[in-house]
Amino acid sequence: MTTSDQVISISKLKTSCSTCSLHELCLPRGLNSIDLEKLDHVVKGSRPIQKGDYLFRLNDKFNAFYAVRSGSVKAYILNELGEEQIIGFYFPGEVLGFDAIDQNIHTCFAMALETTTYCSIPYDRIHDICMQIPDLQKQMFRLISRELTNENKMLLTINNRTAEEKLATFLISLSTRLHKLGYSAIEFNLPMSRQEIANYLGLTIETVSRLLTKFQREQLIQIDKKEIKLTNLSELHSMCEGARCPSAEGKNSVA
Repeated sequence: MTTSDQVISISKLKTSCSTCSLHELCLPRGLNSIDLEKLDHVVKGSRPIQKGDYLFRLNDKFNAFYAVRSGSVKAYILNELGEEQIIGFYFPGEVLGFDAIDQNIHTCFAMALETTTYCSIPYDRIHDICMQIPDLQKQMFRLISRELTNENKMLLTINNRTAEEKLATFLISLSTRLHKLGYSAIEFNLPMSRQEIANYLGLTIETVSRLLTKFQREQLIQIDKKEIKLTNLSELHSMCEGARCPSAEGKNSVA
């Protein structure tokens, strides 16, 4: 079985900043070998943290950026009722911490969804590093721009799409992100619960469960507990683009 055909758990995406298999997706993207060696002296690898452990909490002082190496992380805020509202999921090669640049404190929580390792890039060293490695500053701007783009896409997904389109978009997003890592785009394990998916998409858990069953019945997916296989990528893409006319059920199912 080739790597691209493997069914993977996101928690098993291990990495070995100059020899890291994720450097083309992460902060060091595009840096030459000499610059990567300079960055190696600053970046600090973590010991594994367990599900429910925090990378940082709301109002924590801004000390570093965090690049996920293996596992997965959810970022969330608390609404006016003190309830959790998930604002993002992060996977290997993705960087957290940009929320704290403005006020020098974190404006959300970042919690491991499973056993996770990460690299930390000290914020107080960023200016000096960028002076030594000019291309790193360009990459920082690129990552910040990507975060803003993703946030805008998320707002569009939540506000202007049916429940079916939201869930299809979520699945295709995971597929695309895993494919960039060189793994299967159609078969993977979900580290987040259905409740967390529902929270992120602004739906109820009942709606998410019902739609997963509906997608399976329509042969768009196969699902077994946390393992999922996307069996009709073209139709899921069409749903993301709104090309498929939503049923009455779809129109009324946004919670």
